[in-house]
Amino acid sequence: MTLFLGLGIAGLVLLVFALVFDGVLEGLFDGVGALEGLFDGLLSLPVIAGFVSMLGFGGAIVLGTTGLGAGAAAVAGAGAGTGAGWLTWRLSRALMRDEPGATPRGTDLLGSSGSVVTPIPADGYGEVLVYLAGQPVKYAAKSVGPVERGTEVWVEEALSATSLAVRPVDR
Repeated sequence: MTLFLGLGIAGLVLLVFALVFDGVLEGLFDGVGALEGLFDGLLSLPVIAGFVSMLGFGGAIVLGTTGLGAGAAAVAGAGAGTGAGWLTWRLSRALMRDEPGATPRGTDLLGSSGSVVTPIPADGYGEVLVYLAGQPVKYAAKSVGPVERGTEVWVEEALSATSLAVRPVDR
């Protein structure tokens, strides 16, 4: 049983090593022709660590709770380790395939409302506060006519990345 527990603990230590020194093993063998891409799939450190730890702990559980010998415990532990390694591989592939959402742009503001924080003169720029992706953002704003501070406005056009054309809301 000591051997199985030692394997389980070694797997956990290897997992901590993989988390702390992420990419070190991959970097050591980078560019070696026969080993190219070998360590970023089924033989990555987290997969190996999951296999070894479940081999050890699964074998220890079978050995300690049943009357079966070390051979049966090793087979059961290898089955549990294979399952844990496969699940680790699938989870890491799913996480690496995850794509971030689209970055919000000024054109996403068209038709949204905001409020004037710096008065907008008839021939220049003022400032408006609008919400982009749930976050308050201050933009330079231009309007056809003068608009007072605190007035609710609609965004008509994105003039640039930092300025908008707005019009007062008629209520």
